[in-house]
Parts: sequence; structure tokens; C-alpha cells
Amino acid sequence: MLVLENIISDRGSKYAVSGGPCASEDDAKAFVKELLRRKKFAKATHHSWGLLTADGPVKNDDGESGAGMVILRMLEREGLTDHVIVVTRWYGGKHLGGDRFRHVQDAVRIYLAEL
Repeated sequence: MLVLENIISDRGSKYAVSGGPCASEDDAKAFVKELLRRKKFAKATHHSWGLLTADGPVKNDDGESGAGMVILRMLEREGLTDHVIVVTRWYGGKHLGGDRFRHVQDAVRIYLAEL
């Protein structure tokens, strides 16, 4: 499990990105559950994730509508299968509008650069 914290900050919202090998939707849910064992991550507002498997794409926006699809598209472009990427957001009190999609993309790019 690779976890990169405090990678993006905008108008009070803070982002982290994490990921690791993952073979199924159940594995992805277990990955997020393990992440939530960290006190800081348990307090986050959203844990959006995407995963490409042999069975097809799986995603979860966790209230951040559209974020899972952004992650999936980037995984497809990268050709990265059986690997979950989770973008975590701590809401800072101000709506970010379309900038939130840019932040999700940037978070995934930062993660992919670390692999």
C-alpha cells in the first residue's frame, strides 16, 4: 500500500492519494477499509477510487460525483490493471466546482509517477 498525503491543498480542501495491487471490487473495498483504520483518513469526507480488472472497470465516487470515472480513465490510459487508486479528500468548507476534477487528475498523476 502506497500512501501519499498532503499532496494538494485548495481553499481548505486537502487531498491524498493511495493505491496498491487489487484483483476485485471486494479487494478494493477491503483496501479502503484498511485505509480508514488510519485516524486521519477516517475523518476524510471522500474516498473515491477506480480499478480495472479482467472482469471490467469498477469505481466508487463516495459522494464526489464523477471522480471515480476520472480515475478509471487515467488507469485505462496508463494500461494499469489489477491496481486500485484511491483519491481521498478532506472537504475544506468551500465548493471547488470543476477544479476538483483537476485535483483528482493531479493526485492520480502524482501517484503514477511514484510507481
